[in-house]
Amino acid sequence: MSQSPTRAAVFSAGSWGTAAAKILADAGTSVTAYARRGEVTDAINTTHRNPDYFPDIELPASVTATTDPAAALDGADWLVLSIPAQSLRAGLAAWTPHIGPEAVIVSLMKGIEQDTGKRASQVIAEVTGVAAHRVAVLSGPNLAREIMAGRPAAATIACADEDAARRFQAACHTPYFRPYTSTDVIGCELGGAVKNVIALAVGIATGMSFGDNSAALLITRGLAETTRLATALGAHPATLAGLAGLGDLVATCTSPLSRNRTFGTHLGRGMSVDEATAATRQTTEGVKSADAILGLAHAHAHDIEMPITETISALLHDKLTLEQAAAALMQRPPRPEH
Repeated sequence: MSQSPTRAAVFSAGSWGTAAAKILADAGTSVTAYARRGEVTDAINTTHRNPDYFPDIELPASVTATTDPAAALDGADWLVLSIPAQSLRAGLAAWTPHIGPEAVIVSLMKGIEQDTGKRASQVIAEVTGVAAHRVAVLSGPNLAREIMAGRPAAATIACADEDAARRFQAACHTPYFRPYTSTDVIGCELGGAVKNVIALAVGIATGMSFGDNSAALLITRGLAETTRLATALGAHPATLAGLAGLGDLVATCTSPLSRNRTFGTHLGRGMSVDEATAATRQTTEGVKSADAILGLAHAHAHDIEMPITETISALLHDKLTLEQAAAALMQRPPRPEH
């Protein structure tokens, strides 16, 4: 691979995928977005806008789109994946024959596979057979609407190969988007996945009008249980105190632009899971990943304690009412904070 890769394939053209395409194009990288629907690709190619997510924001002219995954991947230095975590395995099975032999696969996904409990990077390696130095993850406080508007943001790019992380850093560094590098793939992925479950809890508390103290409590203790799980599985504690941990957690738990927080708010106001799903209208990774995250905690030799995740999982399965869930968290036995 050349030292200055200039071609990226972004799968798919959802809200975060579209924002990623804009970042890369603004950084000077040529981008082809893959989308399943022809009306979306036609709109991007003719009007330079994504009609489904950002009809009011123009994309750079260097962003094109196609419904043909092979065409999108032709000559791509980077395959940037922004699809639901539960769709990753099937999608990769179809796309792998078209991935170039030196292309680096970058995951923007923040979920855990339900059936296996595997992180996106593990699924990517398993399905494609690529080595660890060709799999990277990008995670951080990245609300797509703000990034599309050019508001300042930052993220962490993690890869076992520091050079690959630095190359992708150069490929997506813009005046409004500042990427940092790391080798802690585990920490970045688990920070991004667990924060969605904590955001559901904060949203529920918001919907129940519990106030800012409750939100701060859930964010802080949520970070504690995220760090317990991540470090037990090999992450570095500093990662969870950084952009991919605390930064992403704060943004997702506090912003009305966050779909996980919004979903939780619907639940807190009395909607059922099905009603909240219909109202949110986008993939809510915290709902899909809560059980898998809990499974990772329980499968560890020391059965890692994750009370917020456990409570949210029970609530999603109608094993607890809202009132019982709140009581379960507040009536836990008192203990030292650290």
